[in-house]
Amino acid sequence: MTIENRIRSVIRDIPDFPKPGILFKDITPVLMDPVLCNDIADAFYSHFNDRRVDAIVGVESRGFLFGMLLAQKFGVPFVPVRKKGKLPAETLSYEYSLEYGTATVEIHKDALASGAHVLIHDDLLATGGTAAAAAELVSQLNASVIGFAFLVGLEFLMGNKVLEKHSDSIYSIVTY
Repeated sequence: MTIENRIRSVIRDIPDFPKPGILFKDITPVLMDPVLCNDIADAFYSHFNDRRVDAIVGVESRGFLFGMLLAQKFGVPFVPVRKKGKLPAETLSYEYSLEYGTATVEIHKDALASGAHVLIHDDLLATGGTAAAAAELVSQLNASVIGFAFLVGLEFLMGNKVLEKHSDSIYSIVTY
């Protein structure tokens, strides 16, 4: 069975969460299988191992789960991008639009070296707003985004189109 099919077989659909009309793709059952989690990290590594990767940026909070595993596989630092007010040292902020309102994410000012090649990871690609905000923070630190890695991509929401201005290497193991 392929890694994609193995993941699909355990992702749970939760109707009407977090609001009516949304079919939520719950990845928490994936986390119950340590062999599958390791294989997921290997799949991401295999996809990007021909590129220079100096750091993995993980987007709060589920981007931390496989982001840290990826950093270990590549032997590079893990850098968290968090919601405003959650990082303790001096930060850079980026505000972006949501369906109804705005959100702000932050990164430590000393998190990346100028010129670093960065892979951004999150669990799910929907509209692409949060991952694009993380890419803007990477750019503010004079680093470059070499790609995006997602466990799940919701293609019908066209998030790839939002991210293409930052990198043409956008990889989702499972797509819907």
